[in-house]
Amino acid sequence: MIVSERETRHEHVLRIAQQMMTAARTAPKGKGADVIEIAIVTDADIRKLSDKMVALHEENGFKFFLRDADNILNAECVLLIGTREHVHGLNCGHCGFPTCAERPTNVPCAIVSVDVGIAIGSACATAADNRVDTRVMFSAGLAAQRLGLLKDCKQVYAIPVSASSKNPFFDRKPKEEVKK
Repeated sequence: MIVSERETRHEHVLRIAQQMMTAARTAPKGKGADVIEIAIVTDADIRKLSDKMVALHEENGFKFFLRDADNILNAECVLLIGTREHVHGLNCGHCGFPTCAERPTNVPCAIVSVDVGIAIGSACATAADNRVDTRVMFSAGLAAQRLGLLKDCKQVYAIPVSASSKNPFFDRKPKEEVKK
């Protein structure tokens, strides 16, 4: 029997993405409160995510949303990591407000922000250990958040995953707007 890498690549990358999910889940959390949500986007749903990124570009004018929208189409899957709102009650002031009660609801808790960062780092370390290509994308995360792909999450980041001869998420040229 001969098994070509090209025939098994997609399933292999999905297994690694599942390992990335486990790494994000088991990453340390502030005060032990697990408010992390994780999902994998595949197949036609990657196109929906890309389309939403294009729509967000039309709303905000940021060219990198167009570039990233094109880039994720080269991914085998896109890992989403987000956090639900949580009040730790430490009154640490790290968010910029003296107490948790004074922090506006649209300002994330600093501990929760650190938690999502540690989860992202753990997921990306797992990807690196398995030699797949990734890039953390705020743009795709915002699109996923706007689409409601991670229920009740206030901060969402995306990590497209690829296994190709060249990382499609780095050394990219900015995508130009289509002239009308």
